[in-house]
Formats: sequence, C-alpha cells, structure tokens
Amino acid sequence: MADVPPETSPETPLETTATALDVPTADGAADALFVTPATGGPHPGVVMFMDAFGLRPRLEEMASRLAGQGYAVLVPNVFWRSGPAPVVELPDLSDPQARGTAFERLGPVMKALTPELATRDADAWLDFLARDERVADGPVGAVGYCMGGALAIRLAAHAPERVAAVATFHAGRLVTDAPDSPHQLLGRLGCEVYVAHADHDHSMSPEHQQVVGEALASAGVEHRTELYEGAVHGFTMADTAAYDEAATERHWEALLDLFARRLPQPARQSG
Repeated sequence: MADVPPETSPETPLETTATALDVPTADGAADALFVTPATGGPHPGVVMFMDAFGLRPRLEEMASRLAGQGYAVLVPNVFWRSGPAPVVELPDLSDPQARGTAFERLGPVMKALTPELATRDADAWLDFLARDERVADGPVGAVGYCMGGALAIRLAAHAPERVAAVATFHAGRLVTDAPDSPHQLLGRLGCEVYVAHADHDHSMSPEHQQVVGEALASAGVEHRTELYEGAVHGFTMADTAAYDEAATERHWEALLDLFARRLPQPARQSG
C-alpha cells in the first residue's frame, strides 16, 4: 500500500474550500458542489454521488472530510433536470416517518434519472475535473451512497480509462432484471472496486449481494465486498435515522485506503 502523504493523514486534515457552481452538460447546466483543499495542489479528483435526499449540509460535510485528506471532490446534483437542489423540500430526516415521506416525494424524480441520462452526464462530471487546474492529471475516483452507488458504477463502466477506483456504500438496486443493471456492467470496469453492503437492506437482498460478488469475481475485477453487520441502509447519513457512527468511521477507513492506493498522490503543501 502506498503511503498517504503526511499532510493528508487523518490526524492533520487540510483546511477546505467549498464552492457552489454549475457544471455544463450536454443538456444544460447542472448545479454542483466542489470542495477542495484551500491550499496546495493539484489534488486527485473524486466524483461523489449523492443519496436520494440530494445536496444538503450532510453531503458538504462528507465532501469536506474527503477534501481534507487531499482530494478535489465534485458532488453533482444528479437530479438537476428536475430543478436545483433541494429538488424537494426536505423534512427532518432524523424522523423515520418523515424520511419515508421524503422518499415518496422523490420517487418520480428518481425514476426520471434514467440510466441513459446518468451515462450522458458522466462525461460532464469527468470533463469538469479534467479541466480544473486544482485537479491533478490522471484517473479519478468515484464514490456513491445509496442510489449513488449505481451511478458510481455507471460512471466507471462508461469511462474505464478515466476512473481508477470506485466505492459504493449501502447502495441499492445494484441488481435488476434490466440488461444494463449495474451488476451487468462490472466487467467493463478497469479499476479496483470496494462494495460495502448494509445489513437487512430492503433495496439489496442477501441474494443480490451475492450476485454482485459473483459478478465481480467472474469479471476478474480486483475488488472487496463487505457486509456491515447491524448497519442499515443509509448508515453514513448523519442527518437521518439510519446513521451508524461506528459503521461510518469504518467506511472512511476503507474509502481512504482505496483512494490512497489507486489515485495519483502528487506532492502537496499543507495549509
């Protein structure tokens, strides 16, 4: 395992800067959040794919923590065609009943983001990172949460030469009956993959978790799949009732280990 530069160790996170901006796509401008270390650079690029609740303070917190370890993190509003974030007004997500109500409101928005549209947007996210001077040359990483897990896989399958590492956490619907189901795309990946399943996940049954592992093995993709026992779907989201602090810290360890080994680590200056 490659050494993580000392200035990006968990004990000494860098100061970060968050910028709200628009990313040009083939179909219009998508709102997004871009979080980078405040100094030094250029930094390895990462696309962070949101959960269904979208861009909000929790996603900025997560992007800032990752950026504090030396990464330039783009968090696009993948629902941009339905409007800028927040696409729907979010209730108190720490209330399980309110969380369910929010999912109902977001259902049509989620269905409107077809695999074809998600793939079309993939080039926009990658091109943004490629042309920004704060981002290091070379392949990028992708990480997705909940529904974002499938989007991270689609990005990596669409541009395997541009993505060096992909991770998914409590991802749902990685296995469907569609010919372009995310698990059917795993053979197209040219990167290392880390998949963390939630326990008792209604959107990802034990049988489907097994299918994903078998598909990765069959494709010959370097990978690791893990079940976070006792952690439910959405466990990284601290603003929801699903949050699990221990599982979330475990997720950070796995994600930072993957990116430190697979993404370019240029010399940087700490703040």
